Amino acid sequence: MTITQISTDGQMMADTLSVMEKAPESIGLMDLMIKGGYMMIPLYILFVLAIFIFIEKVITLRKASKSPKNLMDQVKILVQAGKIEQAKMLCQQEDTPVINMVQKGLERIGSPLKNIEVSIENVGKIEIYKLEKNLGILATVAGAAPMIGFLGTVAGMIRAFIGVAQEEGMVSPKLLSTGIYEAMITTATGLVVGIIAYLGYNYLVSQVSKLVHSMEYSSIEFIDLLQDK
Repeated sequence: MTITQISTDGQMMADTLSVMEKAPESIGLMDLMIKGGYMMIPLYILFVLAIFIFIEKVITLRKASKSPKNLMDQVKILVQAGKIEQAKMLCQQEDTPVINMVQKGLERIGSPLKNIEVSIENVGKIEIYKLEKNLGILATVAGAAPMIGFLGTVAGMIRAFIGVAQEEGMVSPKLLSTGIYEAMITTATGLVVGIIAYLGYNYLVSQVSKLVHSMEYSSIEFIDLLQDK
């Protein structure tokens, strides 16, 4: 082996070690979140708000959608037997939209059927309002988060190019690329928050629609029961 070959091999090994030492370190998720800038703060707040509303509404809807089938059957039997007071006491054991509507109807027995229908409808409107409460906020988060993220990206790009403009001589590609990827973090975060809020909103709307349909069916069934009585 010649001295030239040894020198060449040594240089190659040195170059390899140099490349390995300069290999970029992996960037963690927390590092990315921190580098996103101050516009990440409202996105964090919107994310927490969306998760809180989603969980709260899921719990509310599950509680409201408890099937009162056995209870409704007992109420029908009592109403047909003329035991209205016992039917009222039975309804007080549950606190669901359907039962609240039926209870209001029981309280109006003796009034004209039209008045009973109006009373039940009014209670139904109140219950629907409770079910849909805060859904508008979730829809707002779904629309606002991507726009806030894009705004953060624009602001970050402006800062990056101002930094480039203030550099004298050759501009380092690292300086430019770092500023750009840090600016893009807010857009990615805004899209993630917006997608999560959007999916959560549509899921909750579908669940509310099912529950409203159940309320309408139960109210019609109760009115038919009073007509047959």
